[in-house]
Amino acid sequence: MVLKTPSILIADDDIAFRETLQAMLQSRGFRTLTAADGEETLRIVTRESIHLLLLDMHMPRLTGLETVRRIRQIHACLPCVLISAALDEAIVQQARLAEVFSVLPKPVSCTDITSTVDQVFRRIYGWP
Repeated sequence: MVLKTPSILIADDDIAFRETLQAMLQSRGFRTLTAADGEETLRIVTRESIHLLLLDMHMPRLTGLETVRRIRQIHACLPCVLISAALDEAIVQQARLAEVFSVLPKPVSCTDITSTVDQVFRRIYGWP
């Protein structure tokens, strides 16, 4: 699959974090959309073409993992990266079972985000 302008959905209840990721990824040529919670994320995924989902674990209404599980019913192969300030082995294990591409701890560096995004697009889409 050849991607011209890949789309990334950023889901996090922290508006400053969302906007920081959005600005960073847009400057790298990605189309970005944002959501404040899991339910908004589901609405966007059903109506937009999304190539990667970056989402926080702890959001209102639905956790990141609950959101991923519901997304798997809509879009089984959508790559998801879970980001959390409160990672423990149980969350990591649940993320593996939900077939999350990667789990990143907060605070997360720009290098970690960009490296993970690059890995997703290389492995899943063959995009340089």
